[in-house]
Amino acid sequence: MAIAEDLTQLEHQLGELITRYEQYFIGLEKREPLQLLGTVEKLARLHSATPINNTMYKHKYQMLVARLSTYREHWNRILRLIDEGRYSRDRFISDLHRNQHSTRENQRQDNGESSREIDLERIYSEYREARQKCNLPVENLSREAVAKSIEKSKPALATRLGSDDLVFRVVIENGRPKIKARRRA
Repeated sequence: MAIAEDLTQLEHQLGELITRYEQYFIGLEKREPLQLLGTVEKLARLHSATPINNTMYKHKYQMLVARLSTYREHWNRILRLIDEGRYSRDRFISDLHRNQHSTRENQRQDNGESSREIDLERIYSEYREARQKCNLPVENLSREAVAKSIEKSKPALATRLGSDDLVFRVVIENGRPKIKARRRA
């Protein structure tokens, strides 16, 4: 009765192999389940040379081997398509990533203007408060003057700091407020 146990084990492991390959193809498994494939193929070859007299076991064995063969062809075709870059799930995922990336870039560009305005407003209000704390006049201070000052010093700061992506902050040194820049982290 060893053949009955072998067929049950082959059926169980073939089901597990099918599940693992599907998980591999959708990206849940990182590696192709080659070790399990080898085990299942070894079990399938185990009774290929021995005659099986029981018709039920013979039929079950032939069906499991045919199923393995069909799935193996299917998996090889999918692996070839993946290697060629023509697998539809991979194309769908890569298109999805590409669309998300371009959408994020567009949002950054759209938000770039508003975030610059928000940063300018924050810097202006902090600079105004710092001048008030230092008992300096704030009547002649305007957003445009602060923006012009920042834009004027930005090229020199960018070359000195080695980046165009700068963050500005207001500090008080020696009783005078100053706007300082650093690279964005």
